[in-house]
Amino acid sequence: MNKLGVHALVWEAGWSHEECARAIQKTAEVGYDFIEAPALDPSLIDPDFTRRQLEQAGIGINFSLGLDFNSDISSGDAEKRKRGQKKLEDAIAVCRDCGGSIIGGILYSAFGKYDRPPTADGIAQSAETLRTVAAIAARSDITLVLEVVNRYETNICNTAAQGVEMAKRVGAPNVKVHLDVYHMNIEESDIGSAIVETGDHLGYFHTGDSHRGYMGSGSIDLASVFRALVRANYQGPITFESFSSRVVGQPLEGILGIWRNLWDNGQDLASHALMYTKAQLKAAQEAKRQAEERSRLP
Repeated sequence: MNKLGVHALVWEAGWSHEECARAIQKTAEVGYDFIEAPALDPSLIDPDFTRRQLEQAGIGINFSLGLDFNSDISSGDAEKRKRGQKKLEDAIAVCRDCGGSIIGGILYSAFGKYDRPPTADGIAQSAETLRTVAAIAARSDITLVLEVVNRYETNICNTAAQGVEMAKRVGAPNVKVHLDVYHMNIEESDIGSAIVETGDHLGYFHTGDSHRGYMGSGSIDLASVFRALVRANYQGPITFESFSSRVVGQPLEGILGIWRNLWDNGQDLASHALMYTKAQLKAAQEAKRQAEERSRLP
């Protein structure tokens, strides 16, 4: 059974003690299994405090981040790669100390718009660094999931197939692919086929909609997305991710282009997303069962 989570930016812009406590409490109140916390700067997270809040609320945690251009492990600059590796190792330590088991996001390059395509050497350097980092993560039973995002946020993994190829190049059992329906809606020719073809490499999934607002109020065929997840027998975590200018501040507001206030009530948004996700999963499971057990004429 899939564990269901919500991104912390539905609740709060940062991770101070007050923000952390509120975000975790609200996540538990709505009924999610875990919260996904941003770790763009791992040093801003207090693991001891976070873990206590999680234990009191009875939920889990996963983390996500993106490297910046000054810590780009696909760069030809050895110092940038060194800084990127350090940031990933710091995120692993925070995840471990908070009791988490998954770190996702743009772990293989900078999180931002490139002005040129990747180089073969850059991709090889990224895979080599991730191989080293994955070995460190494995010692704490942490899985790294490489998020496939649109062309405006990286120049390496824009499609599920590229994500699978990158995971294969890293070649570590605790490195999987992280798919996000918002990005797939931009880049994939066939979202359902891309999900199914990712197969056992799929380790994490983000739901949402085309405008990053309420699920079902955009243009993505979410029923087909959930049917593909069920068809692929995906049993891993599913996280609802949504951004509004009401919450998101810089630098994410600028990088992601969050200019519109798509919602005002995070509680209503998150409650709707949980209900919607459960209903879509149930419908997809029933569709699969019916297809396998078609009635026969007597």
